[in-house]
Amino acid sequence: MSFTFTDDQRQLADSVARYLADKYGFDARNRIRNGEGGWSREVWAEFADLGWLALPIAEEHGGLGGSTVDLALMMEAFGKALVVEPFIATIVLGAETVARADPARATEMLPSVAAGEHLLALAHSEPTSRYDLDRVATMATESDEGWILDGSKAVVLHGDCADTLIVSARTGGRDDEREGVSLFVVPGDAEGLKKRAYPTIDGMRGADIELDGVRVGSDALLGPLGGAVEIVEAVVDRACVALAAEAVGAMAATVDLTTEYLKTRTQFGKPLGSFQVLQHRAVEMLSETQFAHALCYRTAGLMDTSSGIERARAASAVKAEVGRAGKTVGEEAIQLHGGMGMTDEMAVGHYFKRLRLIDVTFGNAGHHLSRFVQLG
Repeated sequence: MSFTFTDDQRQLADSVARYLADKYGFDARNRIRNGEGGWSREVWAEFADLGWLALPIAEEHGGLGGSTVDLALMMEAFGKALVVEPFIATIVLGAETVARADPARATEMLPSVAAGEHLLALAHSEPTSRYDLDRVATMATESDEGWILDGSKAVVLHGDCADTLIVSARTGGRDDEREGVSLFVVPGDAEGLKKRAYPTIDGMRGADIELDGVRVGSDALLGPLGGAVEIVEAVVDRACVALAAEAVGAMAATVDLTTEYLKTRTQFGKPLGSFQVLQHRAVEMLSETQFAHALCYRTAGLMDTSSGIERARAASAVKAEVGRAGKTVGEEAIQLHGGMGMTDEMAVGHYFKRLRLIDVTFGNAGHHLSRFVQLG
């Protein structure tokens, strides 16, 4: 299984990797993670200046019109550097949802997003929905002035810092029906909206959102009335590929750290890497990473040309495989590092935590394996 990159894509990957190696090392990343808000607005502004925020956004919406493969290359580099800025929340989820739901609104909203001036978050998952994207209980009631939103959203990625939330709410049907779910643009500081922010174990940020009689105008409706689930599914499928690419980057970094550790750590007067059984385990980690890398980019290449069941099955296949491989690589790395592998001072533990969180975001390996089979 192979995938050929263009010269422009190789240059993109090299430039992102060089910047992150120079300015986003492990110590710098930890200072950012432990700082106010858990991420850096200065770094975010640099991402915007470099064109990284604009890359996945269509040209007609103020972006550069990059492909999913371009996005995956950037996400792989982010995975190697353990980037904590709200790229997934604002660009991969937020901007993509606006673009798919309402192209005319996207032309108005997304140029400021691409410029790094406006942050978005997709508030869709709920406390009882688990991985079911069509299970939405939050209600939107039509009023004379627009809409009134009531309900709860759970684990909204970087929802604490979002200037605008894209909220899914039911305008018809039962809690588990595909039809009847709509999207609404809600200011992050709207009256009646409460955020409970928290850090996640991998150094990222999340928030639980409560909507208690939140009033928005009629122009807050984003996209077709009652047609949000299909839009969210397409956005999440692409996000699964982006997360898989990030996981591939984290796995590659984990393999490099583990290999170096085996070369330098001694036991019984010999480097750990001289023991054949440990060599075999390291080779297995590398093999898992290389296969995941190949599958990830083959899938990324399909995302912009496929739709419906074909797209969904491809996204679930790569999410299931990378989730399984990431767990294997992460656990092996911790075992080979010993107890110190989970200390805060060693990077390998941070990669392991990020890999575990990537697995459960938008459905773990088991969920996506079942989805792949059901869609067949």
